[in-house]
Amino acid sequence: MAKSKNATIFYCQNCGFESSKWMGQCPGCKEWNTFVEEVVRATSSKNIGKSVAGLGKAIPTSLAEVTIQEEDKIETGIAELDRVLGGGIVQGSLTLVGGDPGIGKSTLLLQTCRMLAGKGQKVLYISGEESQVQIKMRADRIGTFKKEMLLLCETNLDIIAEVIHRENPKIVVIDSIQTMYNENVSAAPGSVSQVRESTGTLLQLAKGLNVAIFIVGHVTKEGTVAGPRVLEHMVDTVLYFEGDRHASYRILRGVKNRFGSTNEIGVFEMREEGLVEVQNPSQYMLEGRPTDASGSVVACSLEGSRPLLLEIQALVCQTNFGIPRRQTTGTDFNRVNLLMAVLEKRCGIQLAGCDAYVNLTGGMKIVEPAIDLGIVLAIVSSFKNVTLSPKLMAFGEVGLSGEVRSVNMAAQRVAEAEKLGFEICVVPKVCVKSIKTTGNMKVIGVSNIQEAIDLVC
Repeated sequence: MAKSKNATIFYCQNCGFESSKWMGQCPGCKEWNTFVEEVVRATSSKNIGKSVAGLGKAIPTSLAEVTIQEEDKIETGIAELDRVLGGGIVQGSLTLVGGDPGIGKSTLLLQTCRMLAGKGQKVLYISGEESQVQIKMRADRIGTFKKEMLLLCETNLDIIAEVIHRENPKIVVIDSIQTMYNENVSAAPGSVSQVRESTGTLLQLAKGLNVAIFIVGHVTKEGTVAGPRVLEHMVDTVLYFEGDRHASYRILRGVKNRFGSTNEIGVFEMREEGLVEVQNPSQYMLEGRPTDASGSVVACSLEGSRPLLLEIQALVCQTNFGIPRRQTTGTDFNRVNLLMAVLEKRCGIQLAGCDAYVNLTGGMKIVEPAIDLGIVLAIVSSFKNVTLSPKLMAFGEVGLSGEVRSVNMAAQRVAEAEKLGFEICVVPKVCVKSIKTTGNMKVIGVSNIQEAIDLVC
């Protein structure tokens, strides 16, 4: 019997795992009921042999003979975005922007297009979800646009490729990748095959025409970009737009960047006229902080090269049940339990019969160990009902023996606190030598948590 030219393959919508048959649980990501059936065209081995034989000889090049031409990055005019991108947009790059619905992905890219068009850069905004009138209504809230800003409402990639070749823009925005479709793929838009093939086509356009392309990707309920995991491996940069859409703040985080650091963040505030940069996130995060309440401590975390001051709140009270309740917001739950165990063992503070709630204000999610000392002091302050000085800032990693270990870039953290008017910094003792202050800042080094508790509580 002759084999069919088309084959049926099952793809996992979460990670892109391929299987010849349907399975309830994906072996790759262990998710349930994520397999979908798609028909793919089978390629004959004879045709492959003919195509390979018809190609010219590929000649490898010595690495020592390869020359690099340094190209200036295109600054977007939005400093927070440039920081996350590593200084600006690289020509020929493919950038994926993901985030929850309504978080502001399209607004951010539309503002970026406006700034670039104002500098004379030719920009092409391609939308597969909104009409021209809808985009115009949203654009009027942001401001006026120059004639270099071009708009196209299309989902067919063949037509999009033809327009990009004809117009030759510097920047292209695809909103969104889940709405694009390739006629050569017999699958619905948004499916695993369509998303993968569409991204591959855009990647060829970006590299072949030296055009910077931004693609918007929807996210799943777990917070990852919808589609196969290979999608993030294909692009040059992956940016995630985080935050609660009902709150005013937004955080742009780079999780992959071939042209810069992946630890930088950009902070924005959503207003009626669009997204506004937050130039001093530390001051923004500390607004409205109580000055006469126990369980409140300011700590310093490092996001890339930017020190970020944030308030840690703790509430410790006697439990009404047999098993005490623990809850954390913005930090690791298991880390807080570990620090409470260290307090019981090393300092004799009995927390076994207490409920404990730890919260990082401002909606930040921090897992850096440098905030350990701040969490410890906040818990003890609430347990003893002692109010700490509002001019106090603390940071340091806490070990299982109760020691306070060093953290990197301690001098930059203290300088940020000094700039915001803090007067006392409790830091690891081994970091004191590297810290130099110019004002009234008092730096106190501690070697263990008992010294820090005796000092401030």
